Amino acid sequence: MMNDELKNLGHITPPAPSSEARARALSLAMQAFDEAEKNSTAPQGTAGYRRQSSIFNRLWSPVMNRKFLAGSALATLLVVPAAAFLTLELTRNGLPVETKTPEVALTESKDERGGDIKAPGQLKSAADVQRLREEAAAQRSQDALSKPSQSESMADKKTRSDFSADEVAALLKEQDQQGQVRQSFGAVRRAAPISSAERTDGNAPDAETLSRQAQGVIAPAPVVEQRALGETPAIALNSDTVQQPEENRDRFTSAETNPVKSVATDPVSTFSADVDTASYSFVRKALMAGEMPDPDSVRVEEMINYFPYDWPGPESEAEPFKATVTVLPTPWNANTRLMHVGIKGYDVVVATAPRANLVFLIDVSGSMDEPDKLPLLKSAFRLLVDKLKPEDTVSIVTYAGNAGTVLEPTAIKDKAKILAAIDTLQPGGSTAGAQGLEAAYDLAERAFVKGGVNRIMLATDGDFNVGPSSDEELKATIEQKRKSGIFLSVLGFGRGNYNDALMQTLAQNGNGTASYIDTLAEAQKSLVEEAGSSLFPIAKDVKFQVEFNPREIAEYRLIGYETRAMKREDFNNDSVDAGDIGSGHRVTAIYEITPKGSPAVLNDDLRYGAAPAAQQAEPAEKSGELAFLKIRYKNPDGNTSNLITTPVTEANAAPSLQQAGQDVRFSVAVAAFGQKLRGTDAVSAYPYGSILDLAAGAKGEDTYGYRAEFFNLVRLAKSLGGE
Repeated sequence: MMNDELKNLGHITPPAPSSEARARALSLAMQAFDEAEKNSTAPQGTAGYRRQSSIFNRLWSPVMNRKFLAGSALATLLVVPAAAFLTLELTRNGLPVETKTPEVALTESKDERGGDIKAPGQLKSAADVQRLREEAAAQRSQDALSKPSQSESMADKKTRSDFSADEVAALLKEQDQQGQVRQSFGAVRRAAPISSAERTDGNAPDAETLSRQAQGVIAPAPVVEQRALGETPAIALNSDTVQQPEENRDRFTSAETNPVKSVATDPVSTFSADVDTASYSFVRKALMAGEMPDPDSVRVEEMINYFPYDWPGPESEAEPFKATVTVLPTPWNANTRLMHVGIKGYDVVVATAPRANLVFLIDVSGSMDEPDKLPLLKSAFRLLVDKLKPEDTVSIVTYAGNAGTVLEPTAIKDKAKILAAIDTLQPGGSTAGAQGLEAAYDLAERAFVKGGVNRIMLATDGDFNVGPSSDEELKATIEQKRKSGIFLSVLGFGRGNYNDALMQTLAQNGNGTASYIDTLAEAQKSLVEEAGSSLFPIAKDVKFQVEFNPREIAEYRLIGYETRAMKREDFNNDSVDAGDIGSGHRVTAIYEITPKGSPAVLNDDLRYGAAPAAQQAEPAEKSGELAFLKIRYKNPDGNTSNLITTPVTEANAAPSLQQAGQDVRFSVAVAAFGQKLRGTDAVSAYPYGSILDLAAGAKGEDTYGYRAEFFNLVRLAKSLGGE
């Protein structure tokens, strides 16, 4: 029946444009409102605000009385069909009467006091309006059965209620002789719902603004979706729903950047080796998404160690690794120098590598249901399976609401069975991570290879939200299992829910590595090209300690390794855990050092300290030393540490920056980039352009394109940083 009424409206013949017609139209409109006030009943709505329809009344009357309507047929063309249509809209749309914001809702044919509003034109009697109200009430009762919840999206509400504008536009097409009726009608309809809460400038439109919008002089103010207290607005006409960004729940360990230390008071620096690369991949993921990375996600040492460098390695397995030290000018400070330490581990021949017993512990919870999570994870493990030897074994444990064994220990020679098990993985459920770890350790113990590699490879976005989930509880469990010879490595996936802090805790305490897989190319790098260094350890509990000579060096600053710092006394304590180095792995550490007497010295000499270094006697064998490097390590199956020492002198110095090796200069460029992303004061004045120039001049051989990719990341950061 309502459609019939609308069709009748579409065939109304407008009166001739005369002053009498205008007066008659305005009289009918005002009469409808006056009668509504006289027939008002008990007020409805909220106590805090006026009835929403009354706001529209106050806006409507000034618009109708603007001078631009006087003496024209536009008043008749606008008022008669518009008022009738608004009455229909006010009675038929079942939107809520009460709202928490003073919006104008076209939902009730009630005036401010609750009286009926009569439309001019064909709906001349109260009986007509009452009949339409009864039909609307019946329709609302029917709609109540399928009424959407409060959390229903704005798009759904718009689909349900905002369909009549196009119908009415078609019905009024015949009357739209100059295109003004449709324009004005649409402008009023668009302007009506705009409240001060929805306006981007916070001001509600006045009558003059509405009038100018009705004439098409100015565009209606933009409407934005409200999210106050988790609610969506009751109406948002002529506006696309604004999608709010998802909450970012990535978690990183916050660590203060290493400070400048005085050699006179603190001459010794001690830290654990680190061969993780997760930070670089995460930084790349952020920059490729058009965002500057979280400073806490930037661990400079992991960015430096991401790249393969051609440091000289040891000649035999008896010497697990070799240290190469270079002293060179600092690119970002002419008054300091860099002490660059490069470590290369012994490269085990694949044919002689020990057997591997691997357990894939795979997170298949609901949070993994994204393209860069479980699907990428499955492809990554397929690559790793192709790299293993036929006698190696693989097991698969998954965890979601609870843990389950997908594949018992299976030899790689039965590769089809392993790949089929990987292909069956599907996401869903919560995240029983602790349960999964227990099941994985059980399988690893059952298939334990004495003298071989026994390792759990945890693949997850880092969400452990069911069962024992505190870092300390998980750390204790992993430490206990580590002593039995079962190590733990971590592969992280995805953004928005990535628990990097937990991943670091698990890997560091499990004698394993932490990688972040953001692309299939990264999976190829981590699990195939560097499989030996990831899977086959050549040394464990590797610690570095550097003592600086106060006669030569005034101050120093370790670049990175904030989360790997150790106490001085821990260096000789074999019960203290440290990092591990795998077959062929490289470890790079860089110190910024300030020579004695340099204008860059920040700390004054102590008034009551020891005698100046120049007055102290120095043994002849130590003269000319800048520093003394010590490295402690254990064999993979040993419990007693061994010591390697290397004195650092001017013989290690490069005369100029350009005369330092290509790999040295490139690693320094990466160090500068990481510090700049982290917001380190020392490089704040060193521009991205200079980092690019330094890296470009030291690109060297780039077989896999890692360095070329680095150039692109620096350019992205330069653009995003506004430099």
